[in-house]
Amino acid sequence: MKRLICVLFVLAAAAFAADINGTWKGTAEGPQGAIERTFVFKTDGAKLTGETNSSFTGKSTITDGKVDGDNLSFTITANIQGNDVKISYKGKVTGNEMHLTSDFGGQSIEWVAKKQ
Repeated sequence: MKRLICVLFVLAAAAFAADINGTWKGTAEGPQGAIERTFVFKTDGAKLTGETNSSFTGKSTITDGKVDGDNLSFTITANIQGNDVKISYKGKVTGNEMHLTSDFGGQSIEWVAKKQ
């Protein structure tokens, strides 16, 4: 009986979780102007993987990704002016829109991404 209740709880939680899987196009206002980034997310339970791509930093693999309901967090390693920099993202999904904050080197950037 306990096992059945646990299974039902997990299924109910999954039913209410945001559908993050797929391609998202994001924009942000950076220090030198507008930045665009494409996110491709894949979830497996609470684990988040995938990749991102932008003209500024190129392609990066998502690591340390987690999903908790509508909240997500992950890290990428991007090459900025010849240096590898870890950038951490945290955010929330509402329908087909995602709001993210990226942090690196004491600098934060606010992103808005839309599911494609």
